Amino acid sequence: MITKKPLYPQRVRKINGSFAFIEHRFLRHGFWQELSHHELLLYIFLVLVADRKGLSYYSYDKICILLRISVDEYILARDALIEKDLIGFDGYLFQVLSLPDKPLTIGSKPLRSQQEIQQKDPATISQIIKEAFSK
Repeated sequence: MITKKPLYPQRVRKINGSFAFIEHRFLRHGFWQELSHHELLLYIFLVLVADRKGLSYYSYDKICILLRISVDEYILARDALIEKDLIGFDGYLFQVLSLPDKPLTIGSKPLRSQQEIQQKDPATISQIIKEAFSK
């Protein structure tokens, strides 16, 4: 059996203020491996910024800036997390959900066309309006 001792005892983590957590089951039961890089990045971000009920209300543009991803990458990741039953989203408010019993494996499907994304997603529509008025 391995005896574990902190490598830097003066730097042992403490819980100060708010606290985010991810169930160990997220890794052990295959949820991690079912997510793309952008899905994983967005999921971890939403866990970190959520309150104790899993709620947060960061705007898509702030999320894209902080995560250094495009609006299209954000939309694809967000929609995949919703489809995989990991988050809820009502257009403004996110909720990180309790983990389902097992990861949902979503078969690959064709990506949405740029036109379809622009017509249906409020984040993209808002971006188009901002760009139109900035000219």
